[in-house]
Amino acid sequence: MTRSFWQALVVWLGAMAIGVVLLLNTRFSADVSFFLPSRPTAEQSVMVDQLREGAVSRLLMLSIAGGDAKQRADASRALRASLAGNEAFATVQNGESEALDTARDFLLDHRYLLSSAVTPEHFSVEGLRSAVNNSIDLLSSSAGLLFKPFLARDPTGELVELVSGLGAGVQPNEREGVWASRDGERAMLILQTHALGSDTDGQAAAIDLIRERFAEATRQSGLEALTLEMSGPGLFAVRARATIQEEVARLSLMSSVILAILLGFVYRRARLMLLTLVPVLSGTLAAIVTVGLVHGTVFGITVGFGAALIGEAVDYAIYYFVQSGRMGMSSWREQYWPTIRLGVLTSLLGFGALLFSGFPGLAQLGLYAISGVLTAALVTRYLLPHLAGPGVHLNDGARQGRVLRPLVERAGTLRWPLLAVVLVAGAYLVQNRNELWYPNLSALSTVTQAEGELDARLRGDLGAPDARYMAVITAPDRESALQAAERAGAPLRRLVEDGHIGGFDTPARFLPSEAMQNARRASLPTLEELDARLRTALVDAPIPADRLQPFLDDVRAARASANLTRQDLDGTGLGLAVDALLLQRAQGWSVLLPLRPAPDKDIPVEEVRAALAGSGALFVDLKGEFDTLYGDYIDEAIVLSLAGFAAIVVVLAFVLRSPARLLGVMLPLVMAVMVVVAGLHVSGVRLHLLHLVGLLLTVAVGSNYTLFFDRLALGETLDDETLLSIGVASFTTAIGFGVLAWSSVPVLHALGITVGPGAVLALILSAAFAVRKPAP
Repeated sequence: MTRSFWQALVVWLGAMAIGVVLLLNTRFSADVSFFLPSRPTAEQSVMVDQLREGAVSRLLMLSIAGGDAKQRADASRALRASLAGNEAFATVQNGESEALDTARDFLLDHRYLLSSAVTPEHFSVEGLRSAVNNSIDLLSSSAGLLFKPFLARDPTGELVELVSGLGAGVQPNEREGVWASRDGERAMLILQTHALGSDTDGQAAAIDLIRERFAEATRQSGLEALTLEMSGPGLFAVRARATIQEEVARLSLMSSVILAILLGFVYRRARLMLLTLVPVLSGTLAAIVTVGLVHGTVFGITVGFGAALIGEAVDYAIYYFVQSGRMGMSSWREQYWPTIRLGVLTSLLGFGALLFSGFPGLAQLGLYAISGVLTAALVTRYLLPHLAGPGVHLNDGARQGRVLRPLVERAGTLRWPLLAVVLVAGAYLVQNRNELWYPNLSALSTVTQAEGELDARLRGDLGAPDARYMAVITAPDRESALQAAERAGAPLRRLVEDGHIGGFDTPARFLPSEAMQNARRASLPTLEELDARLRTALVDAPIPADRLQPFLDDVRAARASANLTRQDLDGTGLGLAVDALLLQRAQGWSVLLPLRPAPDKDIPVEEVRAALAGSGALFVDLKGEFDTLYGDYIDEAIVLSLAGFAAIVVVLAFVLRSPARLLGVMLPLVMAVMVVVAGLHVSGVRLHLLHLVGLLLTVAVGSNYTLFFDRLALGETLDDETLLSIGVASFTTAIGFGVLAWSSVPVLHALGITVGPGAVLALILSAAFAVRKPAP
């Protein structure tokens, strides 16, 4: 072995060692951040916060099926008891009345600082008479039985209003003292984790704990037949990560095995197989490390995309080992490297357009592709020949390539049939141009239809919030935030009274601002004033004033009490409701006011916006923001794809310096894109963002093949080794991307069904429409 071999080997091993060290310190993620904008608007910032750490993102919904109602209730109580004190969960609720007692007692003790009904008018003679009469009327109802024990302390009904706030919105059914589904066949629980929605490890640990404790709870005799169903954003994130990890490993193995079989058949030499790994491993390692250094985190989908690039990275080694067979390294560099270099450049231009995307996932894919392809090409050009040494080439490349020559020579006869296919595809696309695109971001979701239906059913059974509509307020400190929430609550309350919306949640319900608490305390009359007004108000009333001494004592205590703080809510369950709606950020505080629609009505968006005008609150429709975000991604991707395509055309025009040659290179790529798009739509696929990216990659990758056939326009012949290298390189790329078509991850599947067939079509069309210089 020569000195240059050892020098090249030491350099490569050193670079790989550094890369491995960096790789071990790279953070990988499979969370929703792949789909979120890097430069969000104010409304999109709310959406991003909710997805990553909002209260809804930390909800897990459970249902227990099987057995009879009593068995399900017993299992529900046992499961709640085993989870309620665990630090993994902020709250565990199943509708047991005991769980509400602590909150009810707290509300009763502090009702005069919490109730919005506490005003000076409320404690006037007329106000007292009206409030007491309403409370007496309530006693005749079923709900009144719950409040009868508190009548002497709360004859004005503050507790009724406050407790109703605990159960705002749709309430689940009850069976055997616990929540049940609408049909009564399942016991229901709802949990909120301490782990943020973006903390996939924390969510996974909480989910495993739930399953473990359920298994323990159902070991009792008679409960073995019970089953547990679960849903929620955290579970979706955990499943998505597991799916991506599993499929990246499976698809990488599948691609590697198929490529190994193909290259083994072509090379028939173990050493060539091992040397081919040098640019592949180098490109893969460089790509992951570069993305990790630039973005801080490498998404799992990006790594899955990297599995497809194995086929692209293998191409360069194939070109060298097959084409350099009889001419040697120097002649190969002189004759073929300029064409390969131009193909690499077109690939980089295509991938490079993605770098400017505001979609972090696309930006990562672009950087990964550029780093991997460029490294693989440079390693092939400057390192692989030294590692391989002289005489390392394919022994029978000419014989294998000779099989392809008749196909290439007769490819021109396919021009008219292929042109007819392209014209039909073009007419089809024009006719169906308004039906090509999938309309929203759900096309990229890993949630299956069955999982989505289960989630909708559990939400319906529990009345769990979807938090689609909300008003958002920002403020520099907690007190300012709470005051702003109270100001925004006033017009929202009027919308509720008018029946335009069903209700809304606010942190000020259980933690009023200091100013509001002071105002309510000031509304309370002195003991003497209250006693006199009460006696006047209750003349001829069915309840004498003397029986309401506890009421007088509580008002006197409230006048002397201190203001409530967030710490006072600990242990009541109310603090969790406040924390979900009152959030401290690096720039200050944010308040969320989720809105609920009125029964059988949609939220009147324009009326809500008008009501909130001037309040400082920003109205946000999260689903609308998702749809807008997806539309922005599509528009941006189209612009970037056109920019990448234009950059490729400009560079090729500058290098080729011939309109005819430029047309010969680009026309097959455009036709391949048209046929792929039409084929996908005919097969029932509506395009989304990643299909568009796949089309750009088809152009970038396919240009490598059209450039080799462009040599025919110069009057050159493609020898048998060159034909073999083009054919094998095309199929390795098709295999690398094509295996992604078997992925259940929509992002990877879209790339597979687009680039895989696109690469093969680009090769066939390049051969058929290649411009051939007439023989002299």
